[in-house]
Amino acid sequence: MINEQRSPAGTGVAGTPLTERLGSTLPADAESATLIGRVFDPEAGGPSVVVVRGDRLADISEDAATVSMLLERPDPLAVARGAGSARSWPLRDVLAATAAGGAGPRLLAPIDLQVIKAAGVTYVDSMLERVIEERAHGEPGRAAALREQLGKVIGGAISSVRPGSPEAARVKEALVAEGLWSQYLEVGIGPTPELFTKAPVLSAVGTGVPIGVLAASEWNNPEPELVLVADSAGRPRGAALGNDVNLRDLEGRSALLLGEAKDNNGSCAVGPFVRLFDERYTLDDARNTEIELRITGPDDGFELRGTNSVSRISRSLEELLGHVCGSHHQYPDGFVLFTGTLFAPTRDRGAPGQGFTHRPGDVVSISAPALGSLVNVVTTAEAAPPWKSGIAALFASLARRGLLQRLEAPGREA
Repeated sequence: MINEQRSPAGTGVAGTPLTERLGSTLPADAESATLIGRVFDPEAGGPSVVVVRGDRLADISEDAATVSMLLERPDPLAVARGAGSARSWPLRDVLAATAAGGAGPRLLAPIDLQVIKAAGVTYVDSMLERVIEERAHGEPGRAAALREQLGKVIGGAISSVRPGSPEAARVKEALVAEGLWSQYLEVGIGPTPELFTKAPVLSAVGTGVPIGVLAASEWNNPEPELVLVADSAGRPRGAALGNDVNLRDLEGRSALLLGEAKDNNGSCAVGPFVRLFDERYTLDDARNTEIELRITGPDDGFELRGTNSVSRISRSLEELLGHVCGSHHQYPDGFVLFTGTLFAPTRDRGAPGQGFTHRPGDVVSISAPALGSLVNVVTTAEAAPPWKSGIAALFASLARRGLLQRLEAPGREA
């Protein structure tokens, strides 16, 4: 269980693993990347869209009032690269203020009006973990024995099956006969993927700030994922890293608890920036992303590392995007899509057979060479900074700054 204790917004004090890891925020090839983000500027009283230029964050709000509207432009790359900027901030200073919870300009999640969607059970390995959660009824002590049993029976049967194929239908028939079918296997190898709304618009947190786990949760973990950022037509415009913080005990008790397991204060992290697709970084590059996870405990010497190899995903990124957006469902302000994770921690942290769960103060780093590093510290959802700035606050801020007219998009109905 996560002990409920109030953590200051600035959990990352100078010299801690959090602030140390924020030094590697940018991608390895940042000089050739187009990186979009958002900065909350206390002076302006609201968020500004920024683009990374060297070691500074340039405010391009006069050309793009929101990230959503930037991605609706016919050529967002040209806008981001060519936009003028009346002011900018040193990235290092903004990251330091973000981690310290200071009063200066600080980094936000790099998305705003987009709906936050997520795909689940998109990898065989993590699919088996979902089945284990279900059969363990959310009790971590039962997981090890179930993992061994189900891995032998189910793993070999489905490891190379293409979801929705005739072969998958035959595997389902055989597993049903053995009494081993599950709702997670249904969405894992069936014709229709699991898709859900991860979090409300504007509720995502960025790098350098706390992420939240319900205080009552006894079995939980980070989920390092590739996040696709799409426009209103469903076209992928860029990518970022994400942490789909997960409460395994709640979801394991019942899939109907998914909303409470997935949507809490600080439970959705995206960042550090959105990298726009261009001639140097494409959707094909994104689908070959190797995402590294590192968790460092605050006082127990614990460290856990893992990898999410996006290339091992069971469904194509295009298929997942098509299930989210099309003639059946539209998103006028665009959407972001968490694409799922291969990683599911099974290493014991405490008592044998109890597996992994977070402790307050854990530093979670999710990184990829082309996308940089998303770094957060774990607290409870109850102690995490409350979410207070929503859509109304954003529009009020844009109105005060005379930026509402920038929201107009060609061909968009009012």
